[in-house]
Amino acid sequence: MPEPQMEDGGALDRPYDRLSALPRALWLPTLIASAGERAQRLADARIWLDNLVAGTLPPVGADFGDAAAAAPLRRAVGELGLPTLARGVGALAEQVLRTLLWYLDRIVDHQPWLTRAQAIARVAEDFKAEWQLESAGLEEQLALLRSLGDLGHMRWDELHGQLHSRSWQAARKASEWLQQLPALVTLIRRLGRAERSAAAPAPQAQESPRAAPPAALRAVETRLLDAPGEIVGVRFSSRPERMLAGEAVMLTHPVLKKLWRARHAEARLLSWETQAVLTDWRVDPQAPPQHHAAQTDPVPLERGPIILCLDTSGSMRGAPENIAKAVAIAALRAANEQGRACKLIAFGGPGEVLERDLGSGAAGLQALLELMGQSFDGGTDIQTPIERALERVHEARWQQADVLLVSDGEFGCTPHTLQRLEQAQQRFGLRVQGVLVGDRETMGLLEVCDDIHWVRDWRRYADAAEGGDGRGFSPVHSKSLTALYFPNALSQRAARHGTSNKSLS
Repeated sequence: MPEPQMEDGGALDRPYDRLSALPRALWLPTLIASAGERAQRLADARIWLDNLVAGTLPPVGADFGDAAAAAPLRRAVGELGLPTLARGVGALAEQVLRTLLWYLDRIVDHQPWLTRAQAIARVAEDFKAEWQLESAGLEEQLALLRSLGDLGHMRWDELHGQLHSRSWQAARKASEWLQQLPALVTLIRRLGRAERSAAAPAPQAQESPRAAPPAALRAVETRLLDAPGEIVGVRFSSRPERMLAGEAVMLTHPVLKKLWRARHAEARLLSWETQAVLTDWRVDPQAPPQHHAAQTDPVPLERGPIILCLDTSGSMRGAPENIAKAVAIAALRAANEQGRACKLIAFGGPGEVLERDLGSGAAGLQALLELMGQSFDGGTDIQTPIERALERVHEARWQQADVLLVSDGEFGCTPHTLQRLEQAQQRFGLRVQGVLVGDRETMGLLEVCDDIHWVRDWRRYADAAEGGDGRGFSPVHSKSLTALYFPNALSQRAARHGTSNKSLS
């Protein structure tokens, strides 16, 4: 008996050597399907899978060895737009192909009650009906899911279960809130210091001539007596508007009012003495010449790593919680689409800190969905997240990162932590951007953040069950109530903000 020839190192395994090119989940449906020929089914299954993942309809020639049966099914796949849905989603492409092979195998089950042509038409209709139901609303959900991470690692059961989970429904709702906050997306795009800003002026080809250094100035004071200004003493005068109260009380007495008239006529009423001081800055010819190096404005930078500090305390429950989750969606979307690193530090009370990487891949998406599924509760401890953010900034990967703090501002920060924050800002150029989800800036928020962006109509983002009416009425005209009415209560670091009103609404 002649020995079997081993051509190409695997003739004995043919056609089963083609199984290695297919995912394990497709082995059984490809092998047992009754339509066509086994070797061609194995070869064409790989072609179908590659085309579906690429978002295109497979060629007509990939018919599994049964052109009559494959043609109507291929047509149904195109009419339903399944290649577009399966683009980049290997799990969905596998499920489409697995279902198609199953319906190919069902053709023989409809015979001899139906002719072969009728059986093919029946399975094509059944396939189309099943995927019409299965794909309803799937395009919108997959579009959002693609923007948040790579779906190639997920199995169909994981993907299908994820799209029906409570966490994913919360993520969809947060994405809808995000569409009403376009300024928030713009803010997140500017975070980081890895790239030159598109709004930055182009560098000059030649250095512009330096302006002459400013001349030294000296202050010249001019004092104007009897002008409105500082009270410097008491004097005699005939001006009733400046007289002391003791003089005015004589006007109410029947006898003393005669004395008041005499003093007024003699210009001897006791009155306040005032003077105004005018300061005039003039060139000082005796001052030494000044030499200043030409100063250039720093180049605006953007699109770098993001450290997202998210307040998940009990005071954030309701509308602030919805906005915070929308910020997390926007941060992960920016990280996934632009290849930026993103660190999530969700904080509540002491010891309640969740730190996760929101980069591309399964870990980032899973961390986001964990956040979406949780309810905000507990106290507020800002020390730990700020200190962790500062630790990350000292690492090479995060040195070009900016911090985005989302909170209602109900917290405080110790002087030691503020000192460390200021040192990091001077050393690395770190910027802390705050998103205020509340009615006023607090001392803690003013001291920590470089800029504070106010979501003025934050109440409109409350769910109907929480009393939201979609109007978002704000009872205050400015977020800077502390600076307006209690300016002396502000620390030196907090007072740098003034009374600006940067709004994201």
